[in-house]
Amino acid sequence: MKKNQYTYVWISLIILIFGIIFIPRIVDRVKRGAIVENDRMSIKNDTDKLAYITLGGENRKVPAFAFHNQDSLLITDTDYLGKVYIVEFFFTTCPTICPIMNKNLVELQDAFKEFENFGVASFTIHPEHDTPSVLKAYSEKYGVTNLDWHFLTGDRALIYELANNGFNIFAAQVPNAPGGFEHSGMFALVDKKGYIRSRIDSFGNPIIYYRGTITEAQGENPEGEKEQISILKEDIKKLLDE
Repeated sequence: MKKNQYTYVWISLIILIFGIIFIPRIVDRVKRGAIVENDRMSIKNDTDKLAYITLGGENRKVPAFAFHNQDSLLITDTDYLGKVYIVEFFFTTCPTICPIMNKNLVELQDAFKEFENFGVASFTIHPEHDTPSVLKAYSEKYGVTNLDWHFLTGDRALIYELANNGFNIFAAQVPNAPGGFEHSGMFALVDKKGYIRSRIDSFGNPIIYYRGTITEAQGENPEGEKEQISILKEDIKKLLDE
């Protein structure tokens, strides 16, 4: 009986020592892993070259498109060839993330105002409301001066096809959502030849898109996601210099 008691004491002691030494280490590793995963899209990489986004083994290009801009001019994907540009999907009556996104785009516009080959393509996901005249007023409200920043509107089905399948940037009409729509707050970066490009994260993977819903001044949002406008500026410059 005493032998069994001694055995239980030793087992309990071993379990206690294991808990004291190893459990905190395991918890710490889990925590650090969670932080890395949450922040993996904002870690800077040292490579000078940006990655191509591949699909089926081929570098992914911007799909062909043709829409009217805020001046009622027909703008196509070929109008952006030779330019580095940002793509966003938004709507003018958006009460949540769109104002932040377009504030960030104005900041990028001003940062690269000396470059004639930098532009922006803003596709509305509410084309029934966002006519050229509405988009014109919106662009003036935000202080858009870049002649290659086009606010584009047209056939709803084609715009949603471009967003969800062409870029894989989510957009949908959702009646119960703020403003009646849900969409991603991500920016796509496109090079002079029309290829979608991005930097590589610390795991060696392209981040694909850049978070457009947090300003540099904010630094990060309440969820701990960090701003990516600062790294987007760096990567735009890399493509302009190519």
